[in-house]
Amino acid sequence: MEFTDVRSEDGVTRRSFTLSVAGEDVPAVIWAPEGASGPRPLVLMGHGGSQHKKTPGIRARAVQYAQRLGYATLAIDAPGHGDRISRQEAATLMREVGARVRGEAPAGFTPERMRQMGERSRLAIPEWKAALDAAQGFDFVGSGGPIGYWGVSMGTAIGVPFVASEPRITCAVFGLAGLREGATDMAQAAAKIAIPVEFVFQWEDAVAPREAGVALFNAFASAQKTMHINPGGHMDIPDFEGASWERFFVRHLGAAVTAKQAVAAE
Repeated sequence: MEFTDVRSEDGVTRRSFTLSVAGEDVPAVIWAPEGASGPRPLVLMGHGGSQHKKTPGIRARAVQYAQRLGYATLAIDAPGHGDRISRQEAATLMREVGARVRGEAPAGFTPERMRQMGERSRLAIPEWKAALDAAQGFDFVGSGGPIGYWGVSMGTAIGVPFVASEPRITCAVFGLAGLREGATDMAQAAAKIAIPVEFVFQWEDAVAPREAGVALFNAFASAQKTMHINPGGHMDIPDFEGASWERFFVRHLGAAVTAKQAVAAE
């Protein structure tokens, strides 16, 4: 695997690369502590609708996890997103998704839209598996460390069936998505997930109705699962949830740095 771009800043190295999966070029990026070697915890981060692998939230968490915890973080562009579409297509997608999030356009899930979402997840699952295979082949990640998944909104729509099919994943953060009527594939996938789960949800979400979110949470087979419900809309997750996600991953993945190193990184 050849890296197409390597950049180091503030003790973190970001490496970009491209995978070929079923004839598709899949852009990927991985962050890790500068000079890292040997196995370490790895977090896979799935972006939301209209976003991309280097969206600000993912980038900020990846840097923080590398600096504070010694983690590596992997992200890919989902089908029809990021570098897999033109800038014009990306701008159009952002306007359409933004209108639904703000309640300016119907958020209803028609049979055709459900079909498109299912197809996107079907394509993304082998892409995520290929990206994970590649990451575990890097000497600064290795195959011996635990693996977590983070993804809300579309990151959950893709993440649930992916995590259900991937035994290497130790724990997962999901949210901003729900179990809708007729979504039997999603329900079946959720029922296969028995690893620890943290689920974040917004009570006035125009995209994911509260009943659908509660139904998805209930569908997980996990003995250890927690649902964090906050007031506000789809884009209003409070900043403090980020600290909760970090604590969740530390509980289940451990850390690759000492407490002294973590304090020094603050």
